[in-house]
Amino acid sequence: MTKSFALIGFVLAAITGCSVAVRDADHYRDDVAKVMETKNADVKACYDNILKTNKTAAGTVTVKFTVEHKTGVFKDIKTEGPADLGACVSNALTGLTLQPPDDGHMGDATYSYEFTVGEPAKS
Repeated sequence: MTKSFALIGFVLAAITGCSVAVRDADHYRDDVAKVMETKNADVKACYDNILKTNKTAAGTVTVKFTVEHKTGVFKDIKTEGPADLGACVSNALTGLTLQPPDDGHMGDATYSYEFTVGEPAKS
């Protein structure tokens, strides 16, 4: 898997209330990307398993989700692209949390993963 976090869009909507952390848009985007990157090994392992039975599995998966402003939980995760590759991404991102949460913003994010055929990991 060639990791490609091409940021397609990132929208922030201001929410009033007590602050836990307040980030500007660039820091918010970067912090969300860092949380996502913690799951790269899981996504790659899933992809490597797919390659064991489908040696030509490849494509782009676009993932859209919301980061809840009070909890930082990644929610409403939806993927577009090859279903088996989308499942790798969706499963990996389920349960992720931005810490500390950003009480000032709720983010709607769109990221793309590019999967290209390569050597599977050795078992």
